[in-house]
Amino acid sequence: MPISTYLLPVMMLLASNVFMTFAWYGHLGYKDRPLLVVVLVSWGIALIEYCFAVPANRWGHEVYTAAQLKTMQEVITLVVFSAFSVLFLKESLGWNHLVGFSLIAAGAAVVFFGKG
Repeated sequence: MPISTYLLPVMMLLASNVFMTFAWYGHLGYKDRPLLVVVLVSWGIALIEYCFAVPANRWGHEVYTAAQLKTMQEVITLVVFSAFSVLFLKESLGWNHLVGFSLIAAGAAVVFFGKG
């Protein structure tokens, strides 16, 4: 059974955000490495991210508006970053993070489900 045209962009945006989170924040676990090395490695990881994000947005635009795609991407980014922060960076999330992320999610719901 083929993947739904609604689900495929979401899955690809999720994959792209995993790669982008590692590209942007993964080097924080390797502060002993030279900055030039982490920039080049991050750039390579970001290239993989683009290989997911660009098709996700192109194909996703067949069933979602650009604003819905961007909103979806931001919410996915928060979910991926939260997991990354706790699991990889060993940083805790406090109540203020949860409230702030919830407010962003509420704003996303307005964009995604509102009329207009």
